[in-house]
Parts: sequence; structure tokens; C-alpha cells
Amino acid sequence: MALPILHAHPLSSCCQKVLIAARVLGVALDERLLNLGDAAQRAMLDALSPARKMPVLVDQGRAVAETSIIIEYLQQRLSSDGPRLIPADPDAALAVRFWDRFCDFYLMTPMQALTAELLTPEGERSEPAAEAARSLLLHSYAALNRQLDGRTWLAGEDFSMADCAAAPALFYAVAYVPVPETHARLLAYFERLMVHPDIAAVVDAARPWFKYFPGRAGLAARFYVAEA
Repeated sequence: MALPILHAHPLSSCCQKVLIAARVLGVALDERLLNLGDAAQRAMLDALSPARKMPVLVDQGRAVAETSIIIEYLQQRLSSDGPRLIPADPDAALAVRFWDRFCDFYLMTPMQALTAELLTPEGERSEPAAEAARSLLLHSYAALNRQLDGRTWLAGEDFSMADCAAAPALFYAVAYVPVPETHARLLAYFERLMVHPDIAAVVDAARPWFKYFPGRAGLAARFYVAEA
């Protein structure tokens, strides 16, 4: 049987979220590099994803879009006997889904807004929009630091979909707005994320592409060193 196809790009935080989850779940994927600069590939994405966003999973002719839905599909359909990124317990599952959404909306979205500002011609950039994004990141850091009180991972003691969302969002966000030293729990959590073997593997796969990340100047030297 053919492997499920994931149309993705290794530099994308959204794609990294799914790639981390697939590794944790032990699901092998046929990873197809999605080049949005190619008109044919953009047309393919339009046909597969109602939101026209990557990544998109195609399994036996069925297209599955949106990161959290893809992860749930991987767990339900392709990893029934493996680890669970969304717990069976309904209350625990709600907590995971909440923190997954929090990371997507309040970490990844403002991070992407700052990326968009850097991709905008200098004379057309909006400092108020950038400042609002930076302010939201600082607010989110404080909320995450509180949530991590007494917890190893974001939603509890077990690694979950929430951590799959947090890892790439934080990785890029801190390049723009470093975590304040007062948030010791969040700083320690970030280090736990970065040494998690499945996250580390996804980061390593993205390294050749970091030179194209608009916020690359803020990446730590252990992840990226500018070419001479």
C-alpha cells in the first residue's frame, strides 16, 4: 500500500507541527516538497485545501487539510496502536485541544505576522501591526509560563498535540521576541522541546532552509549560522 502523501515545506511552522506528530506516532509519510512559486503546485493546493494552505495530507485519494485535523487523522486512522497525541479521556483531550489552539492562534499567528512585515517592502510596513504582534507574543509567553507550573509538557505529563504546535511556533517566535528571563518555566520547556528527538529531527531537516527565514538574524547560533 502506498504511503500517505504529505504536501509540505520543511521551513513552514505549520508543516513542522505535522511532521513532528507523524514522527511521534510512528507514521511514515511520502513527503512531497510543496513549492508555492510554481503555478501548477499552487493549483494543486487550491484543489486539495479549501483554505489553500499547506500542509495537506492525501491518503488513498482522500485529502485532509488543517494541521490539527491532520494530526487527529494520523492518530485515528494510521496509528491506532501507537502513542496518543490526543488523549482518550475527554477532559484531557479538551485541554490538549485548547493549548493546541492557543499555540496556533496566539504564538504562531503573531509570529507569522512579524514574518509578513519583514516580507513587506520597507516603506509599506506597519509598525503598529508589528508592535501588536510583539505584544501578543509577550502576553502568550506569560500565559504559557503560568500553564507550565508543575507540568512537564504543555497539557500535562504526556507529550501531546499541544507540544507539536508549541515547538515550531516558539522556535520561530523567539527569533523575533526572546522569552523574558523571568519566565523560567517557559525557558526550560523550550529546551525540553528542542532536545526531544522527534522535534530535533524536524529542526535538523529544516536547517538548509533557515537562510530563507526572514527572522533568521534572531535564530540562536546552535540552529543557524549565516553563510559568509
